[in-house]
Amino acid sequence: MNQAAFLAALRKIFPEHRLLTTPAALAAYESDGLTAFQARPLAVVIPETQGEVIQAVKACYQFGVPFVARGSGTSLSGGALPVKEGIVLALNRLNRILKLDPQQRIAVVEPGVVNIEITKAAAPYGLLYAPDPSSQPICTIGGNVAFNSGGAHCLKYGMTSNHVLGLKVVLPDGELAELGSDSLESVDADYVGLFGGSEGLFGIALEITVRLLPKPETYRTLLAAYRSLEAAGDAVSSVIASGLLPGALEIMDNLSIQAAEAAVKPGYPLDAAALLIVELEGERAQVEAEWARLKEVIDASQPYLVKIARDDEERMRIWKGRKSAFSAVGRLSPDYIVQDGVVPRRRLGEALAEIEKLSAKWGIRVANVFHAGDGNLHPLIMFDGREPGALQRAEGLASEIIDLCIQLGGSITGEHGVGIEKRQYMPRQFSKTDMDAMWALRKAIDPLELANRGKVFPGSEAPALHQVGAHPLERAGVISRE
Repeated sequence: MNQAAFLAALRKIFPEHRLLTTPAALAAYESDGLTAFQARPLAVVIPETQGEVIQAVKACYQFGVPFVARGSGTSLSGGALPVKEGIVLALNRLNRILKLDPQQRIAVVEPGVVNIEITKAAAPYGLLYAPDPSSQPICTIGGNVAFNSGGAHCLKYGMTSNHVLGLKVVLPDGELAELGSDSLESVDADYVGLFGGSEGLFGIALEITVRLLPKPETYRTLLAAYRSLEAAGDAVSSVIASGLLPGALEIMDNLSIQAAEAAVKPGYPLDAAALLIVELEGERAQVEAEWARLKEVIDASQPYLVKIARDDEERMRIWKGRKSAFSAVGRLSPDYIVQDGVVPRRRLGEALAEIEKLSAKWGIRVANVFHAGDGNLHPLIMFDGREPGALQRAEGLASEIIDLCIQLGGSITGEHGVGIEKRQYMPRQFSKTDMDAMWALRKAIDPLELANRGKVFPGSEAPALHQVGAHPLERAGVISRE
């Protein structure tokens, strides 16, 4: 690549203040939410129009330069980690809600729109956008589409891909493509389904058409406190087996309870080994009928304490504690890895018991706060990055948790994606035939591997990493990045 010629091409597209090349300006883009991995890109561009995104991607294609699209940088799997010799397209200024049609119950938005802003815009019409990741106040919809993000209420309503009807995208060669439509019944093949969750490997979404849902008439929320994490996991299975479909089913363990209480004081019982948060929502008559059944099921699961939100203020306090749990764990440890795996719901109790054993085996504290209704685990593996070898040991424990998920019939990721973090686990879950098919698709759409290079596939060229040389656990054959 002729680097000088490429940068000259970018200068024809972007003014100086939106083309960043100095070390100080690039530092903020060296990592995303997975801060253990860092790489300094060649440049960062800040488009303000879709046309500038298209021109930048065409320049990358012309010069063979890899690119990474980034919104708020909240990816916890290194999905927005840059490539050392590539560029970052920072899309935060493409943050317009282009259309909101309450009659058709759709919104058309740009990729830099923050998730919660869609619901705020739809609220006057009695509508909402259902997928609500824990990072909802800051994460952007483009990243949600790329990683098919979930959230507390996706048990009932489904993941991001269930709410995207159409996409306008720029492909890795700079060509535009229209996928899907604004209708629930698209006449094309499911290209929207193909693009959603592709982790940026197929290009960049410029416009996203999402469906909006009526805001529930009422909510009923309870907390159940248990003496063991396994008992809380088993209670989740009981709720699902009863035929109820709550809007949300979340579990927090004692460490995350302590952290959340210290941070935002939601009124959680500090002596609980685990908390189960259950929320019913919908039309009032239906919710009240289900509420009676839910209380029977919860009582049968033998919690030692049940608290019921008496009004919206108490309900919001419960959720404030849950949604702040990830950041609140920072009070307990200077660093932590947010792991993301899935197990069948019926095996939740077993999985949580095994994680406790692994925590004891490695001598590393693990906080658990997760979307239990989906079987989506989020162990927070705590370490102090200032201690030599601490990160490597934490990664070793994380690796064993992922293996556990696979052994129990689950998946290596529920909503955070594979990114750079878990690409080495792909062959553990998928056969060679599966991997070959995925790779053939990637190469058919992006033969130069420009879009988000180095992610998802083991063996592909990796971005420069913070760590230098072989990891001690790699040398021991315990883990592998390739």
